[in-house]
Parts: sequence; C-alpha cells; structure tokens
Amino acid sequence: MAEHDDGRWRATTILMVRKGGKVVIGGDGQVSLGQTIMKSNARKVRRLGRGDVIVGFAGATADAFTLFERLEAKLEQYPGQLMRACVELAKDWRTDRYLRRLEAMMLVADRQVGLVLSGTGDVLEPQDGVMAIGSGGNYALSAARALADMDLDAEAIVRKSLRIAAEICVYTNSELTIESLDAA
Repeated sequence: MAEHDDGRWRATTILMVRKGGKVVIGGDGQVSLGQTIMKSNARKVRRLGRGDVIVGFAGATADAFTLFERLEAKLEQYPGQLMRACVELAKDWRTDRYLRRLEAMMLVADRQVGLVLSGTGDVLEPQDGVMAIGSGGNYALSAARALADMDLDAEAIVRKSLRIAAEICVYTNSELTIESLDAA
C-alpha cells in the first residue's frame, strides 16, 4: 500500500495566537482516511472548564475525547491552575499504560497561559505567543509568525493562517472553528 493510502486517519491544523489582549485557537474541520475525506466539518476546537479554557486537538478523535475528559477532571481538581492541570495530565498520559497509546496532541489556553501537550510528556509554552499542531501546523505557524507584526488582531491572524495552510496541506480544509478569550 502506498504511503499516502495507508489507511491511517490523518488530519488537521490547529493554531493558537495570543496578541492584543486576546488568545485565539482555531482549527479546520477535515478528517481524512487515506485518500478519502471522511468528514469536512469536524469540530476540533472547544471550550472546557467553565468556558474559560480553550482546547484544540490533532490526532485520533476518540483519543482526543478521552484527553478532553481527563483534562476536564484535572481542571476540576486544580481550578484556575491550567499549567498545573496540564502538567498532571501530561504525567498521567506518559505513565498510564492505556493513555500512552493515545495518538493526539492538544493546544490548551486560558487567559494567562497557552500550552501544547503531547503524549511524550511535553508541556510547552510558545515563545512568541504563536503555536500550531497537526499535519498543516507548520504552514499555519509560518503564516502566523509572518502576519504577527502586521496590523491584524489575533482572530484575523488565525483565520488567514489557517486558510493559507488549507491551500497547501491536503489534510486541512477551510471549514474553521474559532474560539477566543480576552487575555489577562
């Protein structure tokens, strides 16, 4: 079987931008299996907690929902402490036998902090307020960094960058979900 038709689920582009008193996470809606687009309007960005945390995921959908539930529990355990909740989730993700098999990455943000989480135990803050994950992540990241110095707000940067990624990455489309919070 050719690499481009290996039967694996492929998808997505998720981008976070923090600028001008706002943090915005956006993602596309495409879910692909091999060479087939299985769904074009998946919702990969959502709010957690009391609506004060935004999360976007790239990877297997069922795995992402498992991680959403686990993060939600950590947010309840450590209210108002996103960094602590994410570190605790990353520890579980890395050490728990079941969670270790999950194939997903997440971008997580609240008013104060934005993070990328991975199954290898990574909990990383973006250096410049911009972070991206997924198959089109590098395209969106490059576009957002190029646009960051322009007279555009965070949401406009996310929208434009995701559209650029959709023009380049075959696993990314222009059916966008955008969530934002006023930053602290």
